[in-house]
Amino acid sequence: MNTTTYTLGENIVKAIQNKKAVNVEVLDVHELTPLTDLFIIAVASNIRQTQAMADEVEELLAKLGEYPIHKEGYQTAQWILLDYGQVIVHILEQENAQFYGLSRLWKDANVIEFDNKNEDE
Repeated sequence: MNTTTYTLGENIVKAIQNKKAVNVEVLDVHELTPLTDLFIIAVASNIRQTQAMADEVEELLAKLGEYPIHKEGYQTAQWILLDYGQVIVHILEQENAQFYGLSRLWKDANVIEFDNKNEDE
């Protein structure tokens, strides 16, 4: 994975953690699919939080000159998808995260750990 993709993923995780995600996983899927390099799967406790996380990601990345190629699910906010090309972000409300089990579907992917603790903690 290139440095640009890694940095983009790191910034997305930082934005998500700013909104106190229940859980965040970063999966390196570049060897499993030609669609993207990273899946970031974030779990929120409710639909307001899914929207707040999506807003935070978009706001932070816009400041860095990065904009999503595609965005889905914002209105219902049960599963929001933000496609940044080399990184696809899935933000799911907790019940939907359990139901769809994206982590289980991509269990062959390598998990990446970013050391991005919120500075306010």
